[in-house]
Amino acid sequence: MLSVLPIPALSDNYIWLLRQDTSNEVAVVDPGDARPVIELLEREGLTLGTILITHHHHDHTGGLEALIRQYRPRVIGPQNPDIVGIDERLAEGDECHVLGRRFEVLEMPGHTLDHIAFFAAGIPPLLLAGDALFSGGCGRLFEGTPEQMHASLAKLAALPDETLIFAAHEYTLANLRFAKAADPDNPAIGAYLEECQRVRDQDKPTLPTQLARERQVNPFLRTEQPGVRNAASAQGDTTTSLATFTTLRAWKDRF
Repeated sequence: MLSVLPIPALSDNYIWLLRQDTSNEVAVVDPGDARPVIELLEREGLTLGTILITHHHHDHTGGLEALIRQYRPRVIGPQNPDIVGIDERLAEGDECHVLGRRFEVLEMPGHTLDHIAFFAAGIPPLLLAGDALFSGGCGRLFEGTPEQMHASLAKLAALPDETLIFAAHEYTLANLRFAKAADPDNPAIGAYLEECQRVRDQDKPTLPTQLARERQVNPFLRTEQPGVRNAASAQGDTTTSLATFTTLRAWKDRF
């Protein structure tokens, strides 16, 4: 049985730890800081065998050098030569096997141009989403275009309903406050916001989220919905799904 556990890091990052119940070898995703990873490994007597990288931002790669130096893991990531230390550079349709699970690589340009996600079919399906998709939101467009991000999210929205989404940041409450403005007649958002507030009051993560839930509450996956288009129309063009996404993303940036 593969378990995926959060290691809180930096101000609001999660470094996801993948572990098989029968082994002391683990993998981590997007180690922006080596210190909390090393502390956990030493405390639990674990060995780091694999690191997965979704994109080049420092809060996802900042701990890479120290972890490579100490543990010599296999490092898997995107085809970006600027990320030093990657052993296997993968692209759309490639796959890798980590702790007995087969992960398919999905290219996710938008937040950055090199962004990839890792999807494992099975029970349950798992998506290591990086900064492409958050609970209630999506990544800011630092390098890519709205067209690219819209297409990336459409690719994710086609995954199975039961897919568990392991995003890299605890942004859920802020995202849902925006979602209430962007989809004001959707009662699922307010109920989920209350649920997540209770979780955060206990200092627990709101992640992973499930894709079926995101289809109900995430305005960036709901750009065809009349309520979203109507609310966004006061902010810009909503004549198409892409135009609505573009308007929503710009609105969220200044919200």
